[in-house]
Amino acid sequence: MAAVDVSYRIEGRGPALYLVHGIGSRKTTWDELIDGLKDQFTCVSYDLRGHGDSPIPPTPYTLDDLVDDLEALRQKLGHDRIHVAGHSLGGMIGPAYAHAYPEHTLSVGLLSTAAGRSEDDRAKLQAVGDAMEQNGIAETLGTFVARWFTDAFMAAHPDQIEARLQQVEDTPADVFLSVFWIYATTEMAPWLHEIHCPCLVLTGEFDGGCNPRLNEFIHGELPDSQLVILEGLKHSLMIEASDRVLPHLREFLLEQGAD
Repeated sequence: MAAVDVSYRIEGRGPALYLVHGIGSRKTTWDELIDGLKDQFTCVSYDLRGHGDSPIPPTPYTLDDLVDDLEALRQKLGHDRIHVAGHSLGGMIGPAYAHAYPEHTLSVGLLSTAAGRSEDDRAKLQAVGDAMEQNGIAETLGTFVARWFTDAFMAAHPDQIEARLQQVEDTPADVFLSVFWIYATTEMAPWLHEIHCPCLVLTGEFDGGCNPRLNEFIHGELPDSQLVILEGLKHSLMIEASDRVLPHLREFLLEQGAD
């Protein structure tokens, strides 16, 4: 499938930092982090194919398709070498990009993502995907919300929960299911050791699907990585706790120096 000309925004100055969101999300998920990074980095956020303001090509999509879209955007914007940070599915797209295009990758941030899943981990994801296909995505959203946010955040910020759910509802069902299955079936374990650029591995202590065990595995496989576990948090780190993610991501990126 040909690469898609995705919808993007550019803010800031300095080395290029491409920010890749997850399933059913949008480029706006990075807004608060961008506010804390744009003084040092040219921040490029974009909507994945089928999401937000980007075109909606026929499904199914593959991880390679999503990597191709990122590479097409890099070529369009003319950045030679880029930092890439991704959340959840985006945390798989980033390292897959670095694996395919090492000559264009300065560093990778793997935020709230997964590798080294057990048979039980895979079975749970299969069950969620099957439930969505059989009963509809809306019927499964309660499961997602409980995995994404802490109880305290849900009680204090119902408007932000509603906005996140609206993003999912506004994503075409076949697109949501297609990218969910990419996330559910991708296993980075066979090739993580081949990524030699600096990497930041970060997740929440209570992230059920992208838990510390899986992130410790990722950290152990990568030749050059830092591991951060944020206490008391679940999956949707950029919505619930961007102020806690920012210092770690900013320090990591600044350590890499200018291109």
